[in-house]
Amino acid sequence: MNKVFLIGNLTRDPELSVTGSGVQLCRFAIAVNRNYTNSEGNRETDFLNITAWRNLAERCGKYLHKGNKVAVSGSIQTRTYEVNGEKRNATDIVAEDVEFLTPKSTSEGSAEFTPAEPKAEKVVSLEPVDESDLPF
Repeated sequence: MNKVFLIGNLTRDPELSVTGSGVQLCRFAIAVNRNYTNSEGNRETDFLNITAWRNLAERCGKYLHKGNKVAVSGSIQTRTYEVNGEKRNATDIVAEDVEFLTPKSTSEGSAEFTPAEPKAEKVVSLEPVDESDLPF
């Protein structure tokens, strides 16, 4: 089974593009802290490339920004490519689901989270019903 779950912060704004066949593609990277510290007492961080496709790509490109915290579930994909005759390997996370963890007001540039105003409840008045008018 190839399944990965990550929580981290975007290291740059997402890049939304469209393939030659018209499929939307969004690429971004997240920084994920390790659960332990190294011998010097520092917590190390991994930087992981994420790829989202289709509708998920559109949502990520529209709503995510550098610094946003996200939870990503997906699978690990490795690929080999060549640069100037030299073979290189790359590892990406193909996202199946991305949860936006940064509150909306914070992701729009506000420094603090401010809860939304409570919505007014709709008042419904009930009038007596003449049961002889009911069809059943």
